[in-house]
Amino acid sequence: MPTPYSFTKLVVHDLKGMSAYYQQAYGLKEFDRVQAEIEGEAIDEVFLGVESGHGPGAITLLQYPDRPAPTPGAIILGFVTEDLDALVAAVEASGGRVTDGPRTSEAAPVRVAFTTDPEGNLAENVQVVAGG
Repeated sequence: MPTPYSFTKLVVHDLKGMSAYYQQAYGLKEFDRVQAEIEGEAIDEVFLGVESGHGPGAITLLQYPDRPAPTPGAIILGFVTEDLDALVAAVEASGGRVTDGPRTSEAAPVRVAFTTDPEGNLAENVQVVAGG
């Protein structure tokens, strides 16, 4: 029986600041906060999403209070939007940076822009073009 992919946890340095960034730039809402442990090590988490903090469209921001986050670049987050230009403007207004685009992809029927959040984590932002 296949097990579907369900969620992403992004390890961050500044949990409060990064939560505010993803809420402002991507319009996500905070649904829950958890303090727990992974393998005996303390963690703090914030669950963000569109309709809930779990499932499609959700992201969990995780902070280890007693150690730094890994160097950005270990994962690339993917976001789909109906208005790439407006999303890029929101990313920049929220403290993110555009690193490539917006541009029309030569490989797929989409417009794409790559951005980084304030900690340098990479996101691929995609708008499907008519006929795609």
